Amino acid sequence: MPEKQTVERARKAKREGKAPATQASEFVKEEMHHVREGSHAASGAALSKQTKAAARRRTAADRSAAAHKAVRTKGHAGLSRAAHKAARTRAART
Repeated sequence: MPEKQTVERARKAKREGKAPATQASEFVKEEMHHVREGSHAASGAALSKQTKAAARRRTAADRSAAAHKAVRTKGHAGLSRAAHKAARTRAART
C-alpha cells in the first residue's frame, strides 16, 4: 500500500494536469526508495549463495542453448566471430 504522502503527491500532479506517467512516477520513486533502504528482496544482500549459483548455471545453460540453436538454424556462419572460431575448432577435433 502506498504511503499517504505519495498518494497526495500523485493527486497534486493530476490536479496540475501533469501526464499520467508523471503522476505514476511518484509511486515508482517510493518503491525505489524502499529498495534502496533494503525493505525489498530486490536488494543484493537478500540473495543466498545457492540462489546466485543457480542463476549462473541457468545463464550458462541458456547461452549454450542459444549457440546450439544458432548453429542449427544459420550454420556456423550465424555465430559471432569468437563463437564461429570455437565451433570450427570443436568440429575439427571430432
